[in-house]
Amino acid sequence: MSKIKTAVFPAAGLGTRFLPATKSQPKEMLPLVDKPMIQYVVEEAKNSGIEHVVLVTGRGKNAIEDHFDISFELEENLKSKGKSELLEIVQSVSKMITVSYVRQKEPLGLGHAILCAKPLVGNQPFAVFLGDDLVDSKVPCMAQMIKSFEKHGNSVIAVQEVPGEEISSYGVIAGGRIADSREFDVTDMVEKPPASQAPSNMAVIGRYILAPEIFEILETTGKGAGGEIQLTDGLKTLLESQKIIGYEFEGTRYDTGSKLGFLQATVEFALKRDDLGPSFRKYLKELDL
Repeated sequence: MSKIKTAVFPAAGLGTRFLPATKSQPKEMLPLVDKPMIQYVVEEAKNSGIEHVVLVTGRGKNAIEDHFDISFELEENLKSKGKSELLEIVQSVSKMITVSYVRQKEPLGLGHAILCAKPLVGNQPFAVFLGDDLVDSKVPCMAQMIKSFEKHGNSVIAVQEVPGEEISSYGVIAGGRIADSREFDVTDMVEKPPASQAPSNMAVIGRYILAPEIFEILETTGKGAGGEIQLTDGLKTLLESQKIIGYEFEGTRYDTGSKLGFLQATVEFALKRDDLGPSFRKYLKELDL
């Protein structure tokens, strides 16, 4: 069985929910405490055993490439001033993992973004991370999913139970839970159904392990919801020939693609920091709310 060593990160979106902050900088580079959001997700990939990241970018996303590249001038400046701790932080980012880039020239949807990565992924199973979803867990979310993949040898999608009033914002799976496990035998998927028509309350979250056959399927998948090539439609077709596992991961998920989710993640990540947590917690308690 092929190991999961490559991950695709679609990062070509315009980030309109965060305007005007994203007018001149990528949404993925918005700082959550003191690291850009995308770095948290890349760190999850590395800590899950991923060796190669393919970032699917678009126009105006150069800051992402610069972030994971060597910054010679900055490093020389820190060296000359004896700021060794900051130098180590900066160098750790560029040394973290091997990164390649490919452009999505048109905003044709998540399925199309993943298809753009085909030449760099090749004929092997691969992971997909959506940068809007941060998962805080003892064992990285993707590492949990890789164990499921290694057990079954099939594509794996992360799922989470969501309240009925939120179900229409997600892709939703149908299928039964596999006994004594956190896994589901997926039989169908529906993109953003009304709560009354949803086959379950298990929503698809932004982590996937996909068989390489998905590329051929996406090449012939027509435009779906929103006039875009939807990954969900491609996965429904994949289900006709292959099994797909839904994995209910352990951990806390933050939807940092929304302003509220971004604020919640910022507060909770800051509170967990040894250098910030105690004083920040004290400040919050002193607020007259």
